Amino acid sequence: MASIIPKGVRQFFAGRAEGILSMNAQTKFENAGQILWFGDNLMTIRTAASVENDQISIIECRMPAGGSSPLQVTLSGDELIHILEGMMRFQIGDTVFLAHVGQTVMAPKGIPHDFQILSADGATCLIVTQGGEFEQMVRQMSRPAPSVSRESFPDNRVNSSIEVVGAPLP
Repeated sequence: MASIIPKGVRQFFAGRAEGILSMNAQTKFENAGQILWFGDNLMTIRTAASVENDQISIIECRMPAGGSSPLQVTLSGDELIHILEGMMRFQIGDTVFLAHVGQTVMAPKGIPHDFQILSADGATCLIVTQGGEFEQMVRQMSRPAPSVSRESFPDNRVNSSIEVVGAPLP
């Protein structure tokens, strides 16, 4: 039986992602599902980094209106941010732009980047990284979130556990 996956696609993925062509699904991830307060952002570890999944982390992040990230540089790999709810303004290097529901933004390794939440109701995104460093930082700098609702978001950032290394977007 002939493969339904075009030859060029098979060649592109050859050696990059073992098992991708067989559509294997991993159904159990250690430490996944943990909900944490990372400053005033609610983080849910959807896929925890592990050797079995090539050290890929997927973290759902719910952020309050007006929130922003510190200027940061990812050293271990590119960072993908897929917006599920809301609108965000990004700065990646010298480029500033808006992104909204359904869009995916890539912050390349080694390029300074930050973002700000523009939506009145806040925003929700998936942050996908490889290497486990971002997930480890989130786990180390967070506190457990035993009960969660939209009303749980704090009104200010005074008690934030995030160290700012650069100014947010103007």
